[in-house]
Amino acid sequence: MSDWKDGIFLKLVNIVVYFLFLGSNIYTIAAPHDIYYTGKETYITPAPWAFLIWSLIHLLLLGTIIYQFSATGKKVIIDGISWRFPLLGVLNAIYVNLWATHHYIIAFIFALFVSSTVTHIYYIVKKHHAPASTGDELFVHLPFSLYHGWTTVLVVLTAFEAFGVNAFEKPAGVWTKVFVFLGLFFLEGTAATYAFSSPEGDLPASIAIVWSLWAIFAQQTVHRSGFIHWSALAFAILALFWVAKGVWGLYRRFSGGAIALEDEERSPLVGGGH
Repeated sequence: MSDWKDGIFLKLVNIVVYFLFLGSNIYTIAAPHDIYYTGKETYITPAPWAFLIWSLIHLLLLGTIIYQFSATGKKVIIDGISWRFPLLGVLNAIYVNLWATHHYIIAFIFALFVSSTVTHIYYIVKKHHAPASTGDELFVHLPFSLYHGWTTVLVVLTAFEAFGVNAFEKPAGVWTKVFVFLGLFFLEGTAATYAFSSPEGDLPASIAIVWSLWAIFAQQTVHRSGFIHWSALAFAILALFWVAKGVWGLYRRFSGGAIALEDEERSPLVGGGH
């Protein structure tokens, strides 16, 4: 029988790192310079409300560090994810603070590190720890699915901040429009891949990207660049369609499975009547 004190050192480290991670993101919101409005504006920068997804991820991860004290939570968080969660928290804190202080090139490098670490955790959770309870769904699979989709967005956004032009200083040239279009296409394609990555799909990760695409559409007005504005809208609608189709397919699969089971259960009785 598992005791809540099993793996207690790592559990305490997870708690400390969580609040370090959370604190680094609170800093970006509460800091006097208000980073979401005074950072570098590019032609793929989303509306500030896109970053509210951090709040949802933080809330779910708070549940994660509480859930680790249960027997089932300990199995996946301590035994499965192990020290990758503290590593993720430290890397994310460094990334956020570099981004907040406008060191965009170094921030982009750390965004890649964060994405790589999340991907590793995501793989472990998806491949080796299928959800066995509601707690697994809410406090392990859901936060890391959202996190995985969101870090994909952050890598793209930070790349443009590191290497793209400032939208307040230069008009969008041909190459800027091409690279923004490719960035939007990549995000939309990734959302579709998540939605159909397995029979069940990974809708939280896909939804995180769709949310960001709509925020980009809202921020990149037609007065700034009509091509980018309408491209963002087209990709946002297309990505939303993939999510809706994934939801419908998931519904059909489960409802169809129930019907198929009922038919199979009835078939011996029908066969026995002939």
